[in-house]
Amino acid sequence: MLLALVLVPLILAAAAWAVPSGRVRPWIVPAAGVVNAALFVAVLRFGSGPEAGGWIVLDPLGKLVLGFVTMLYLFCSFYAPGYLSERAERPNRLFCTSMLVFLGAMSLVVLSHHMGLMWVAIETTTLASAPLIYFNHNPRSLEATWKYLLIGSVGIALALFGSFFIAYSALHAGLQSTLLFDDLVREAPLLSRPWLHAAFVLLFVGYGTKMGLAPMHTWKPDAYGEAPGLVGALLAGGLTNCAFLALLRFYMIVNAGGGGAFARRMMVVTGLVSMAVAAVFVVRQKDYKRMLAYSSVEHMGILIIGIGIGGLGVFGSLMHLVNNGLTKGVLFLTAGNIHRAYASKVTDHVSGALRRLPVSAALFMAGFFAITGSPPFGPFLSELTILNSAIGEGRYAVAALFLLFLAVIFVGMGATVFAVCQGNPSEQASATTFRDSFKTCIAPAIFLALALVMGIWVPRPLADLMRAGAAYVEGRP
Repeated sequence: MLLALVLVPLILAAAAWAVPSGRVRPWIVPAAGVVNAALFVAVLRFGSGPEAGGWIVLDPLGKLVLGFVTMLYLFCSFYAPGYLSERAERPNRLFCTSMLVFLGAMSLVVLSHHMGLMWVAIETTTLASAPLIYFNHNPRSLEATWKYLLIGSVGIALALFGSFFIAYSALHAGLQSTLLFDDLVREAPLLSRPWLHAAFVLLFVGYGTKMGLAPMHTWKPDAYGEAPGLVGALLAGGLTNCAFLALLRFYMIVNAGGGGAFARRMMVVTGLVSMAVAAVFVVRQKDYKRMLAYSSVEHMGILIIGIGIGGLGVFGSLMHLVNNGLTKGVLFLTAGNIHRAYASKVTDHVSGALRRLPVSAALFMAGFFAITGSPPFGPFLSELTILNSAIGEGRYAVAALFLLFLAVIFVGMGATVFAVCQGNPSEQASATTFRDSFKTCIAPAIFLALALVMGIWVPRPLADLMRAGAAYVEGRP
């Protein structure tokens, strides 16, 4: 059943490529989302042990991440047919096929318990998502795609070297080399400590590049700015979480080997740098889609700060993984709607969105309050958990900087969001044909509702998954 979570999207990708009708093809995308969600529920209900000789495993951390990625793709997939019908001038065969391969690759990343297989899966997500970023076929999207591929390739190459270093740390210690995560965690106390530390540095930079941590974030503003809103939502809520999961798996090895303090210091410093960089570039940002890219850099920093603090912070990070992904779904999809209506991404040409697209603009504004940690939305609860953990651990300087960067980003994003939403639309914007509709607004509305629920009441099964995932990351029973 675990392999089916990978194989079914790939089979449907082949079907999408073979279907001749450009009207029928987009509906294969949500069909895959429904089937994949049903398979995931079946796995949770009936259970599934290791497959493929222990290379494919669904552990407690994987249940949380795979569940969220499956849900994110499901709701985004129902946005796809409406979006592609609005873009009838563009052929959609490659887009639909890439979407489905991307889903299968993300599932494989989560399920992989072999370093080599996981590396291949993450590289596959890069190759599958590149045509999605280039969907608009203009010079800026071409530049963004090449930057995404080149910087991502450098990162993934460093991650490969880090994997080699971990394997060599076992040989250096006189152990049999293995690439299975469970074996590496078990044998971690015996691994060569210098080689293990060197491996983690390379892996942190490599997979941190895929996450978009500063200063390895330089692909994000272009890729998120030029990709369709649907693709941005999947990148910000899906791909980055898969890279974060990969980083956590290697952190578990280092932590089990006695290098947890070394890794956590690196995480806290890099997380604060990411928040600082986001704060600098969000202020006076006129491009609202690039603004969302820097917001993603900020929240990737928040994720690893929670892990770096440890204790309750790990639980807060896993909660924030869900809350950030939900809120990014709201923001990227509604930003895509606004872009379609105005044919521009800069505030010089975009104003009065509340009059021009009342539903999308209202959702966009609510998403802004959610992503900046305003109550009663989910990000407020997860950020408060991380902040409480920092104070409880005596990390007062970290807590102070955390609050400072959050405040600056709130002000910076607010200026851009209110410039987009307030005022009167131009005559040119009023003349475009795009309007709010059920098919373009239902998905972001669902994401916003879920983000609101997460701020008021965390369902017990989800809370149990988060607690189990946090215990798993920290090596607790």
